[in-house]
Amino acid sequence: TSQADRIGVPAAARRATTREGGLGTAVVDIRRAGDGDLAAILALYAECGLAGEHPVSAAEARDIFHRTVRYPSYRFWVAVQSGAVVATYALLIVDNMAHSGRPFAIVEQVAVDPRRQGRGVGQLMMRHAMDEAQAAGCYKLMLSSHVARASAHAFYDKLGFERHGYGFVVPLPEPRSPDGD
Repeated sequence: TSQADRIGVPAAARRATTREGGLGTAVVDIRRAGDGDLAAILALYAECGLAGEHPVSAAEARDIFHRTVRYPSYRFWVAVQSGAVVATYALLIVDNMAHSGRPFAIVEQVAVDPRRQGRGVGQLMMRHAMDEAQAAGCYKLMLSSHVARASAHAFYDKLGFERHGYGFVVPLPEPRSPDGD
C-alpha cells in the first residue's frame, strides 16, 4: 500500500459542529480543496496575513495548486460551513527512513476566517490533521508558528502540541526575473 493510499480519515471525522456564539451550533465539513476553492483560500491568506508582500495571482495559485496535488501526499484542506470556505490548512506527509521507516507530517498555512476564530473551526482542522497523520502511520505531526503569535501558541498548546527544540530559518531573496528586474 502506498503512502497516498494510507491517507484517509473516516467520514465521521470530517464533519463536526462548531459553536456559533448565541446562534447555537453550525455544521462544518472538512474536505480536500479543489480548483473552485482557490479564490477563497487566497482571500483567507490575505485576511490572516499569510499572503506575503507579493500575493500570488489567481492564475499563479492555480498553477501551484495543480503542481502540488501531483505530490503523493501533499494536500490542501478546507473547512466549509453553510457552503462557504471558512478555513484552510496544508498537510504534507513525508516518507522517512529514520524512526523505523515511519513518515512524519507537517501542517502549514493554517488560516481561519477571523470572524469565525474562537468557535472551534481551527480545533476541528487540527484534529483532522492529527487524524490524517495517524492514519498515515506518522510518528509525529509538527508545525511552526512565528514567535510573536502568542495566541496561536496558546491554541496549539491547548490541543496537545508540545514546544520542541528550536526552529531555524534562512530567509532567501526572491528570485530575479529573467530580464534582471
